[in-house]
Amino acid sequence: MTLEAWALFCATEFMLCLNPGPSTLLVISLGMTRGQLAGIAATSGVLAANALYFGLSATGLAVALAQSPQLFVAIRWLGAAFLIWTGARMIARTFSKPEAEGAPTAPAPRGRAFWQGFVAQGANPNLLVYFTAILPQFVDARAPLAGQVAVLASSSFAIEFAVLSVYSALSHRAGRRAAPSFQRGISRIGGALLIAAGAGLAALGRNAS
Repeated sequence: MTLEAWALFCATEFMLCLNPGPSTLLVISLGMTRGQLAGIAATSGVLAANALYFGLSATGLAVALAQSPQLFVAIRWLGAAFLIWTGARMIARTFSKPEAEGAPTAPAPRGRAFWQGFVAQGANPNLLVYFTAILPQFVDARAPLAGQVAVLASSSFAIEFAVLSVYSALSHRAGRRAAPSFQRGISRIGGALLIAAGAGLAALGRNAS
């Protein structure tokens, strides 16, 4: 892999990270409603899913998974349903559980945020396109594969973590600056973002099918 290929990969990765996909919407929602650490935990889940796909790509299993549409359809719909259910529950909680005026929103368990990020990213059908069609364009087939994948994976992790952390920080700041009377509205917006992420995930999968 040449330096030019690596630089082009980094530029491509950065632009893809700016795209507001399901994982980005999830991080924004959690950062806004549950705090910056929850957004970072979700980001860690996203990166863990990416690491799994990088590993599969290095062993050639990503191509095999792409050839099994039934399995991935099931994964995709489970992921979409999970996000929609989580968003609906977040909205329902604002109606059934009145919060004290000015009381801060309870922080979400970081483990739950991590797995939400992992599911949102792992069930994204665009990842199969990325790892089976886009990623190989930056790899030199004449050189050892493992080292190249490690370099690309490390670069991808650094870029995506930085971008999603900024999203989390900005959304957290927006949520904190909202007046206490608008806290329920913020939670409802966050729930709506999760539902939109789930719907977007389902739509992406339908277009990829």
